[in-house]
Amino acid sequence: MRRSISRGLLLLAAAVTIALTGCSSPANRSAMTPQDLTLAKHHPYSLKVQTGGGSETGAMDSANIADADLKAAIEDAVTQSKLFKSIVQGAGGDYELSVSVTSLAKPVFGATFTVEMETAWSLQRTSDRNIVMRKAIQSSGTATMGDAFVAVTRLRLAVENAARENIKLGLKEIAELKL
Repeated sequence: MRRSISRGLLLLAAAVTIALTGCSSPANRSAMTPQDLTLAKHHPYSLKVQTGGGSETGAMDSANIADADLKAAIEDAVTQSKLFKSIVQGAGGDYELSVSVTSLAKPVFGATFTVEMETAWSLQRTSDRNIVMRKAIQSSGTATMGDAFVAVTRLRLAVENAARENIKLGLKEIAELKL
């Protein structure tokens, strides 16, 4: 009798742990795109975007930012804010923006998760290969128990918030440039 109760409690504890931790999911590209970005300056040039330093999210890993998702989020933000005239895929473009994730610090436990993110932004004029901006952008994003009860979801939201803020800050820096 005691053995079956212990087994039942063990199964219940495992089920609760799985329900609270769940499987991790990668940061969503649309959630990383700043929606309220209004920029006073619009550059009449085309832009090519490339990203690096990110990583895919594994089944046993915490939420990460894939390079392709970061690239898509930046391109969407540029298009929505009209910072540049157009986005170019492949070769070409008047300017080339390179954004690399250099650090993504995530907490392991807690009710409130704050993620710290640092990226290296570089904007290059393609005609003469002149670097017109090179800057490290630091941002953070927080998610609380009110945002999501399940820890992996809360961590993903914090990562998305940090990435969204990072993109917003980087594009504001570019908007200040005289190109």
